[in-house]
Amino acid sequence: MTPSTTRRLALLALSLSPMTALANEGMWMPGQTKEIGAALKADGLQLDPAALGDLKAAPLNAIVSLGGCSAAFLSPEGLVATNHHCVLGSVQYNSKAGQDYLTNGFLAAALTDELPAAPGSRIYVIEDLRDVTAAMNKGVTSQLDGIARYDRLDANRKTLIAACEKQPNRRCDVRPYYGGASYYLQQQLEIQDVRLVYAPAMGIGNFGGDTDNWMWPRHTGDFGFYRAYVAPDGSSKPFAKDNVPYHPKSWLKVAKDNLKENDFVMVAGFPGVTNRLRTAEEVRFNFSDYEPLWQRLFADYATQIHRATAGNREAQIRYASILQGAENYEKKLSGDLAGADAINLDARKGAEEKAYRDWIAADPARAAKYGPAMRALDAVVAENNASSLKSLRQNLLGRAQLLSSARLLYRWAKERAKPDADRESGYQDRDRRPISDRLTQVERRYLAPIERQLFEAALTEYRQLAPADRDAKFEAALAQIGLDRLYADTKLGDTPTRIGWLDKSAAQFEASDDPFIKLAVALYPGDLDSEHKEKERAGRTQAARSVYMQGLLAYKKAQGQPIYPDANGSLRLTWGKVTGRTRDGQIWTPFTTAEGLVAKQTGKGEFNAPEAAIAAIKARDYGPYADPTLGTLPVDFMSTVDITNGNSGSSTMNAKGEFVGLAFDGTLDGVISDWAYAADRNRTIHADSRFMLWTMDKIDHADRLLREMGVKGK
Repeated sequence: MTPSTTRRLALLALSLSPMTALANEGMWMPGQTKEIGAALKADGLQLDPAALGDLKAAPLNAIVSLGGCSAAFLSPEGLVATNHHCVLGSVQYNSKAGQDYLTNGFLAAALTDELPAAPGSRIYVIEDLRDVTAAMNKGVTSQLDGIARYDRLDANRKTLIAACEKQPNRRCDVRPYYGGASYYLQQQLEIQDVRLVYAPAMGIGNFGGDTDNWMWPRHTGDFGFYRAYVAPDGSSKPFAKDNVPYHPKSWLKVAKDNLKENDFVMVAGFPGVTNRLRTAEEVRFNFSDYEPLWQRLFADYATQIHRATAGNREAQIRYASILQGAENYEKKLSGDLAGADAINLDARKGAEEKAYRDWIAADPARAAKYGPAMRALDAVVAENNASSLKSLRQNLLGRAQLLSSARLLYRWAKERAKPDADRESGYQDRDRRPISDRLTQVERRYLAPIERQLFEAALTEYRQLAPADRDAKFEAALAQIGLDRLYADTKLGDTPTRIGWLDKSAAQFEASDDPFIKLAVALYPGDLDSEHKEKERAGRTQAARSVYMQGLLAYKKAQGQPIYPDANGSLRLTWGKVTGRTRDGQIWTPFTTAEGLVAKQTGKGEFNAPEAAIAAIKARDYGPYADPTLGTLPVDFMSTVDITNGNSGSSTMNAKGEFVGLAFDGTLDGVISDWAYAADRNRTIHADSRFMLWTMDKIDHADRLLREMGVKGK
């Protein structure tokens, strides 16, 4: 099954679980701000909690999604602040040997110098988040089997999205909450012309590299800027020279008051996925079987990329964002595994689940209502676990970018023969532009000699599967073609040729002699069979888990505990305090400083800040950005806000809703909070706005942007 299909199926059947709110725990929906208002005010919020949840007013309507990262408008001219690692793909895409923006950074001197972001880059402006549970459940009954239930839900979802997207320039999606007990439609304005404005040098934006990743103390200026552009009439259009900056309804003001220890802070963004109330068996399987293999595969992949690109700067540039992603997630998984042991997660989950199931069993009415779903969920979880472990190795074929492109193109051709409403989600007319962008991205992230080495390594791992779990037609076709011909004879490495296949018929694919297309055609029947089985399980999973979660909601309500849905990529709000941490033998202060950066500086590798930055720090040339309490320039700070993947680039705001920095990381021993919140471990790392402004002012002389943000006078 293709990775995009796996993600779509997982989203539809996702178990989005409610959790009890403890301390600063929780990624809250905008509509829940009234419910948590008293807690927000008690912790220091100076805004009206009810107004805070208004998607049509600041600050929430200044918050945007980048489709994987979060961001926010910081000016009336569509200037968007996010993390350096969120713009890295665009920096990499515009770099090449002799024009190394990755190492040296990029700053557009004027609007006309701002560069098109990597293909597929989008800015999504939130407009609405509305309950569509009744519409999603139309025609869904307990009599439907797994595949029929999946198909009914998918059809309802596509109908809702199609109606929403009748408004021009809108991108809409329907996501499940509380295990499918409810559904909300998220409506966003899709801005297609995204341009790279500014990214500091790698020695600022990724100072410390993988060594410091997920660690404290941290001294990374993880920030960068995009700009949103639209047509002169205000409509969203792809890149064009006559497009103009987008004027958002709201933008965040940069705070003038200094942030201090114990200050209230909040983060708004689009967190991806948490799994805080999976069943005990799902937790056991994840940490005993799934994540150990997943981590090892990522570690091997990073090593393979390092080895394949060694001594070749052009190759290192092309594979930089892929490598950073692999290293980042491998380290995160190592933290997961260590954290699960440290907090005795298996026992904790087992006890929590036993208490809930005992509550069900204690009452005959509850046992009749929720018991069958509980048993059905246990059965399908066992099936899902077995399938997902095999999929880890099966999906390694996707590392061959031209093979992935060929599979995507052939599936597009097969689906294009159907009426649009009958096509598989992800292959409708609304998806043509994103597919084209994905195919275009390959041109700056691909070199045939490197790809071959990575594909050979992937094949070696793939062949660890039992023969019954491998695709016999694919292996026969590959044996007939041979690896030498695979890369020598393909024309898919040429971007116009690759894009041109979007308009070809399935019959033309089946008649093609291109070796990667032949492999895609060979894989197609197995892909469809796997997808069908996945859908059938997804339908049964949703039927069981939605009822199981309804029981859990009732259980928590009986205990008088407020609850929030697990993260699912929709807009959320979380808050906490600027706070360090003390453990045996360790004291983590809440701020790191410029002097700490100099202490780490080696002038090479991951600790190689620009000479100008080191000189300015040594001269204590901090201008107005020094903190009077610290007596120096803060670099990063730590808080208790509750975030996860997808929150990267989320603006951090003070009690007034003003911009004070960007969330960009957590700590390695705290990442287990994706599975079980741990207040003593959970910490978020933020780039301090004062270090951002200092870098822009003193190091890179981004005066134009500082004036635009209202930091400097006109």
